[in-house]
Amino acid sequence: MRWMWIDRVIELEPRKRMVAIKNITLAEEHLHDHFPATEIEPALPVMPASLMIEGMAQTAGVLVGHAEGFKEKVILAKVSDATINEDAGPGMTIRYSAEITQIDEQGAATKGTIELLDHANADAGYRQIGSVDLMFSHIDNNRSGIEFPEHNFVFGDGFKTLLRTSGIEVEA
Repeated sequence: MRWMWIDRVIELEPRKRMVAIKNITLAEEHLHDHFPATEIEPALPVMPASLMIEGMAQTAGVLVGHAEGFKEKVILAKVSDATINEDAGPGMTIRYSAEITQIDEQGAATKGTIELLDHANADAGYRQIGSVDLMFSHIDNNRSGIEFPEHNFVFGDGFKTLLRTSGIEVEA
């Protein structure tokens, strides 16, 4: 996967819970599109809510994939519920906390919270700005009859590198 919306895993309880963070910087090109300066207003760089939801999907998806040692191809099947109450911008850190609420051979359901730390006011700590409930499918077990490639195209080198640099062992 080319676009990673998490920077580091900071906590992992296998088959239960994972916490990851994303540091937002002005070096990220998408911030300059949301929202550029106009004749009336200065630029307002914010991370779109859809990318925060994707960050939660990556966090929860890695948790679900890790549960079976990344043997399953885990894909997002459904966003059951998503609420984002506040924008996040440069100089802030997003913390994604995901927990598995159900898992079986067909897939998994997760609940997650999104918290924000504004480094300009770091003493205030993290505050919850959203929640996201997701469902994942183990596509090789989805009974559709479709044959998928043997290699795990979902959990490629990018996610493996993320996990290794976070101190989590993964097979090569």
